[in-house]
Amino acid sequence: MVLITFIVTIYLIYVGYSYYNTSLEERFYHPNHTWFKSSGIYGQGLGIIGTFMILFGVSIYIARKRYNFLAKYIRLKYLLEFHIFLCTLGPILVIFHTTFKFNGIVSIAFWSMVAVVFSGVVGRFIYIQIPRTIEGRELSLGEVQNMKTDLAFVLNEKFKLDSNIIDLIVSLTNDQNATGHKITVWSLRKALRLKKIPKLERAAIIKMVKKEKSLSRKIARLQTMQQLFKYWHVAHLPFAIIMLIILIIHVGVTLTFGYKWIF
Repeated sequence: MVLITFIVTIYLIYVGYSYYNTSLEERFYHPNHTWFKSSGIYGQGLGIIGTFMILFGVSIYIARKRYNFLAKYIRLKYLLEFHIFLCTLGPILVIFHTTFKFNGIVSIAFWSMVAVVFSGVVGRFIYIQIPRTIEGRELSLGEVQNMKTDLAFVLNEKFKLDSNIIDLIVSLTNDQNATGHKITVWSLRKALRLKKIPKLERAAIIKMVKKEKSLSRKIARLQTMQQLFKYWHVAHLPFAIIMLIILIIHVGVTLTFGYKWIF
């Protein structure tokens, strides 16, 4: 989807570069002005398609997240990716619809849209920091903690390691040993080699340790990320509402003045 967005953006720049690179005062005399202008078939078409993509992307995501619409057929994490795709490409089309003229009430809508997209990027980063099920449901702190294994027991039962190595491995998952010195995966790998642990077993142990280390870090930052995600809505939602209100006003004024697309 990133590739599609990139290709479409490059295409729009390539097709309209001559027009968009012309000063605002001289665009009226450009041979393709009637085509590329905001009220032209091409320019207005970009606005209509971009607006539809934004509205559809927002609507279907809200319907799935809050009302379980098509829950049996669409996983939330995949729909989130689709939502991000539509709400990234849609604003790009709208920007080209404006022909890069931002004034009056349109400027408020534009900067609101920019704020929505930017906050969406931030929200996406926070979102992926929160552990989730394969369907996309957010895991609770207790559920994440239950994912951790009794590492010392597994290492003793499966690999028959001595207590010193087990203590070193368990310390590594906690980022430091009893003396407060930081333990690294490299030091563990070295210790396993010195103990003449077979290569395949070393690889399995390192993989297990990395998984446990990752879970420990997720548990440590889970509550912080969940709190940030709540605050994130405070920034994302109001700008989205402002953009929607101005969009409705803009469409209403356009229809009032008799502008039509290809219909």
